[in-house]
This record gives sequence, structure tokens and C-alpha cells, in this order.
Amino acid sequence: MSRIGNAPVAIPSGVTFSVEGGVMKVKGPKGELETPFDPVIGVELKDNEVLFSRSTDLPDHRSKHGLYRSLCAGMVEGVTNGYKKELELVGVGFRAQASGQQLTLALGYSHPIIIEVPKEIKITADSQKGSNPKVTLESHDKQLLGTVAAKIRSLRKPEPYKGKGVRFTDEYIRRKAGKSAAK
Repeated sequence: MSRIGNAPVAIPSGVTFSVEGGVMKVKGPKGELETPFDPVIGVELKDNEVLFSRSTDLPDHRSKHGLYRSLCAGMVEGVTNGYKKELELVGVGFRAQASGQQLTLALGYSHPIIIEVPKEIKITADSQKGSNPKVTLESHDKQLLGTVAAKIRSLRKPEPYKGKGVRFTDEYIRRKAGKSAAK
């Protein structure tokens, strides 16, 4: 039995939830999100709580039961409070500059890297003397935010010897010892 799927999702005040033709729609102060769902999962709004049910105990249906409940909870959290990811650029000469929906990165290559960020994401770049540059991404869409953050990180992944590269601020980089001199 899915413990996650059986838990109801509370809908706070100021947020509207609707189900139309196999699509869950959530609208709140931060924005509007929608996602399709499989019709084998029943979605019902009752007393400002969304309840999820499944018709059979097939493994596929059990997994989707928890999945759609988690997606709904993430959408409600996103339109209510939003999500935030911070990336840190560790390396000599690494710089970040944000202007509008464009992020310009200098990551040690021969050319600057320019990334167009979707309009749903708010981007800021912070460079203070004596600390590594930081890029902050904020959005109501958790999936889009994670995709864009992973794309930025993939441009220069942290390496294990000196730890240089683009990393999340809460990420731990496992370090390796370098060569030891032969005696």
C-alpha cells in the first residue's frame, strides 16, 4: 500500500485546484502549473484537500499513485512559496553576470558561455570580493528549475582534485588525493 499516495495534499487559501480531462491545474500567487495524469489514478478535491486513489494493486498503478500525489504536492508548494536553487562557481577567473533572462558565464574556456533562461525563472548573479560568484535561480516550477540548474552545472562539473567547477551550494564534492612523489 502506498503511504505517500494515501496522504492527502492540503490546498492553502489563495490556491485553486482543478481537474479537467486528465490534467491537474494549480493556480496560486506565484503562478500557474498543470500536469497530465494517468486515468487509472482517481483525483478528487474534498474539503480543501486533494485525495488520490487507485483502482487496482498492479505495481505500475501503485507507483503512479505515489508519483501523482508527489507531483501535486510539489505544484501546490511551488505556486504558494516557490523554489530556489543556488549555484557556486569555484575557480580562478570564473564569473557570472545576469541581465534579464540571459546568463553570461566565464568558466575558463576561450569564450564566454551565454544561456537563455526561460521566462518562468528569475535569475540573479552575485559576485562579492573575497568569495566565489553565486548564481541564484527562483521559480514556481520545480521540474523546470532543476533542469536549468543541472544544465548550468553540466557546463563545468566540479572536479575531484581541486574542487573547481560549478556546484550547488549545499553539494559535497568528494576529494581525491593527487599524485604522491615516488621514493
